[in-house]
Amino acid sequence: MRIFDGHCDVLWKMWENPDISFQDLASMHVTYPQLKSRRSSVQVFAIYVPQKVSREGQFAAALQMVDIFFEKILAFSPGMKLIRNEAELKRLADGETGAILSLEGCDCIGNDLSRLRILHQLGVRSVGLTWNFGNAAADGILEPRGGGLTSFGEEVVTFLNSKNCWTDVSHLSERGFWDCLEKANNIVATHSNAKVLCDHPRNLTDSQINGLIEKNGRIGVTFVPSFLNSCQASATIRDILKHLDHVCSLGGVRHVGFGSDFDGIEDTPAGLSAYREYENLVNEVLKRYPEEQAVRFFYQNFADYFTCV
Repeated sequence: MRIFDGHCDVLWKMWENPDISFQDLASMHVTYPQLKSRRSSVQVFAIYVPQKVSREGQFAAALQMVDIFFEKILAFSPGMKLIRNEAELKRLADGETGAILSLEGCDCIGNDLSRLRILHQLGVRSVGLTWNFGNAAADGILEPRGGGLTSFGEEVVTFLNSKNCWTDVSHLSERGFWDCLEKANNIVATHSNAKVLCDHPRNLTDSQINGLIEKNGRIGVTFVPSFLNSCQASATIRDILKHLDHVCSLGGVRHVGFGSDFDGIEDTPAGLSAYREYENLVNEVLKRYPEEQAVRFFYQNFADYFTCV
């Protein structure tokens, strides 16, 4: 079973600790040996600049993570290919691993669209407008004022539409979500779960999930324990299946995938301590869904939606 994982924080983790190797299973949830063993799979690598970085230093930090991606990941991972467009995804050969760059929050570009164009030229193909708080593009889900897209945020979405890039609404305020649903052509929530099952601010209401489905968007069920199990500290694969089942019950069989958030979380669900244990989730999904649907969940739903130019 191929995997198209919509979100991991490997770049942030390696930026925080330059001594970590992309080969080191002891330090990383996602490593090249694990990805290589899952033939012809795709991993999305997020550029996440933490809040502690000064406003003046944020774009430099984003570029440093891009440098890590090229110099410490691609350069030392034979058979891993940068995926920038639909054609490159379809040319991914058996045994090769696809790597896609994403931006988690537009804080680092300030109100300068040229910075987003630069990141696009470097390979970024999915953009989350915010992390949890507000910036020049929109408000995040934890920003008290709960504002939607700004005029600059609308420019960002227009640019993403022009390149067929993904607009990622995970972390976005609810008002911002609905603004994006109206304006974005390729809308995803790469790592969010169902709020009706776990009442966490980062999760999506049924109305939001239905909106994504009606817009032909995509939803990545995430492995963050506090987003899975009534906001408790621990979770299991069974909890992941509950969120998958719920999205499917709303008509999302062709719209749901997985966005693990590996390496952005300290705790993981039991039986999913690292990427290599995706197999445990695959086995459980195959017990309750036909193989054709499982293939859609793990790979094809996200792959079919990647139409970047």
